[in-house]
Amino acid sequence: MTESPQDLRDEPFEPEVLHSDLVYRGRVWDVRSDRVRYGDGEIVRQYVDHTGAVAIVALDDEGRVLLIQQYRHPIRHRDWELPAGLLDVEGEEPLAAARRELAEEADLVAERWEPLVSSWTTPGGNDEIIHVFLATGVSSADAAHDREDEEADIRVAWVPLSDAVSAVLEGRMRNGILAIGVLAASQRLRDRD
Repeated sequence: MTESPQDLRDEPFEPEVLHSDLVYRGRVWDVRSDRVRYGDGEIVRQYVDHTGAVAIVALDDEGRVLLIQQYRHPIRHRDWELPAGLLDVEGEEPLAAARRELAEEADLVAERWEPLVSSWTTPGGNDEIIHVFLATGVSSADAAHDREDEEADIRVAWVPLSDAVSAVLEGRMRNGILAIGVLAASQRLRDRD
């Protein structure tokens, strides 16, 4: 089956959930186990029930992207990432969360914001969707935020966007959200030229 480019899209599909158990209630997200009617039978799937998140590709006037590096315990690495955070404020829209997270993680504000791309991070294991925004006209925020735990020693770097793209494609930076964001931003800027 050949799809036309405009027909390539994910399609909603909602089989009947027969039973859903809260297996673990976490501080940030939960784990659920669902029994689902699928085809002629039933399947059981466990997954992380996630609040959703935002990430920001912040570009300065020189075409550099803001990257942050912080410790991530599950992978035992200090990986390079985009500024990002959870949609954990009741009723907060993704754009408002992105503005908040850029200020909280990098002490920056931006004049111009646009949606860049949205992605399910690991659809076989969680229901997290992340909304990535492109932020330009970046400047320092009026006040610095206090940070603790892993965020207390965040390393910040402004990197040419092309260098970030190369690092992703060469496997030197492996954060999925970073990869999606810098590749999408690079394509967006190329489309504008």
